[in-house]
Amino acid sequence: MTYKLLLVVFAASFVFLPVTSQAASAAPVNVKIQTVDGKDAGTITLTDKKGGVAFKLDLMNLPPGEHAIHVHQFPKCDPPDYRSSGFHFNPAGKKHGIKNPEGFHDGDIPLNLKVGANGTEKSSFVVKTISLDPSAPNSILANGGTSIVIHADVDDMETDPGGNSGARIACGLVLPPGM
Repeated sequence: MTYKLLLVVFAASFVFLPVTSQAASAAPVNVKIQTVDGKDAGTITLTDKKGGVAFKLDLMNLPPGEHAIHVHQFPKCDPPDYRSSGFHFNPAGKKHGIKNPEGFHDGDIPLNLKVGANGTEKSSFVVKTISLDPSAPNSILANGGTSIVIHADVDDMETDPGGNSGARIACGLVLPPGM
């Protein structure tokens, strides 16, 4: 009888372990974006989607027009130029740009933002090259997190290392829950 009880408890532990780890990675990550002059630029909500990360943008106080957006390697957004965020998130050591035949950075987002005349942008998209699972090799939450940077110009999607996207005009920290 004791043997059967131990066997049931042992088997049940395998059933519940994956549920616990999935629940931990399922929490949305809210990224507060700030402009280089200290204005609130809104939020980007990141959620785990099978095979990628969903971005929901609710941005404001940005210059009208098209702007590049990238995930950068460090969880830092120090003024005045946000250079502290480092280069693009690139754990595989590839080149920049979705159109690059040698592959592209995991932090390359394959679109440019289209900010309206009122300085706002509301859109949603999924980036399949990154993960919110801290144990994944392409996790944007591992090693203390990363940052999301919005640039002054468009990303040409091929020029290495940054797509000719210009100055960094807004930034937000992508931090693991509890940090």
